[in-house]
Amino acid sequence: MTMPDGSALTVIVPALNEEAAVAATLARLRQAFGDAEILLIDDGCTDRTAELAATVPGVRILRHDTTRGYGASIKTGVRHAAHDTIAWYDADGQHTPEALAVLLERFHARGLHAAIGSRTRDSASERRRFVGKAILSAVVQLVAARRMADVNCGLRVMRRSVLGRYLHLLPDGFSAAITSTLLMLKRGYRVEFVPVVVQARIGQSSVRMLRDGLRSVHTSLRILVLFHAFRAFSFVSAMLFSVGAVYGLWVAFTYGRGFPALASVLVLSGVIIFFMGLLTDQVVALRMERLEEDVPSDAAREARVH
Repeated sequence: MTMPDGSALTVIVPALNEEAAVAATLARLRQAFGDAEILLIDDGCTDRTAELAATVPGVRILRHDTTRGYGASIKTGVRHAAHDTIAWYDADGQHTPEALAVLLERFHARGLHAAIGSRTRDSASERRRFVGKAILSAVVQLVAARRMADVNCGLRVMRRSVLGRYLHLLPDGFSAAITSTLLMLKRGYRVEFVPVVVQARIGQSSVRMLRDGLRSVHTSLRILVLFHAFRAFSFVSAMLFSVGAVYGLWVAFTYGRGFPALASVLVLSGVIIFFMGLLTDQVVALRMERLEEDVPSDAAREARVH
């Protein structure tokens, strides 16, 4: 297939001990997108990842002194990207330039803010992660209030000018992919999921299902509170108030003992949480102003420094 022009594209490649695949991955990218800016983020690698990446001409290497996480690598890449069109691309050999080209074509043709890869059934997968991914997917789709075939594919194309507004909200771990997806959807940006085939990774994965899965669920709930604070608090408030009121009235009228203490605690808790929701909603409204600020260019940032 004919590859799209990469002269206005920055490809961000996070890497943590990917010496088995990084050189071949970068070489294929460079061959397919000769004019693109390729940023390899060395996330504190202890193997030969950076050394092998340096053998591929035209690859810019940015290094973290210590391992900070997948999301931290993405944020570093976004901050240093020269172009507004940025792509996330894994260093482990799972993705292909052809799949990235499909996302780029959809991204530009439809005028999207984000084109996110959605892994098809033909894609390689690890069965031991099936249950964890299913639970995580259910939680994320509940927060997003829409069905999604894939919630955390690492292959995606986005606008730097949009994603940059939310960098302070992205976690440093693997849940950065889920967070960015939810942010785009919740803010009403034009997002489409594009079917892609993902190959089996080369080397050992650094993902820990229990640890990173729990972090992803926690992050999803944070995003829910950020964009639907009043809804989240009012739901809990209504549950506590209703249970307390029904229980208290039942005891009062059935046994004639008055309104019990436990029911009073539940009712008062519901009222307090309701007003906490109102306050949180006001705080969120103030934060929205910051989220909508334009991301300054590198030239503008340098001008401010000087």
